[in-house]
Amino acid sequence: MTRRSAITLAMISALAFAGPALADDPDAENGKKVFKKCQACHAVGEGAKNKVGPELNNIVGAKAGSRGDFKYSAAMKEAGENGLVWNDENLDKYLKKPRDLVPKGKMAFAGLRKDEDRVNVIAYLKQFSDSQ
Repeated sequence: MTRRSAITLAMISALAFAGPALADDPDAENGKKVFKKCQACHAVGEGAKNKVGPELNNIVGAKAGSRGDFKYSAAMKEAGENGLVWNDENLDKYLKKPRDLVPKGKMAFAGLRKDEDRVNVIAYLKQFSDSQ
């Protein structure tokens, strides 16, 4: 193997391992900063109340559209009835592009493009979930 090939292989290997490290190392404090984009419609933490969207305490592990104290869209209720649970994978999909997971839902937010932002927001939300 030539020196150039070895360097190229080392660079490719480094890049291949850079992505998953984000998922393995979530940062709830950064998630709190990113969550500011969500605060116009959602609240979390002590004293959180529903706004345009539901408050998000104990959302991790909950069935979609299952809170009796919020008026969910028919699409969100149906998603929950069909088994949608807010685990890491589903939260990631929803936060990336909400209408891809629940096409006729009420959430108007376009989504969080950066993988790191979604992982960190999920870590932040887990701090307010009993199941975590």
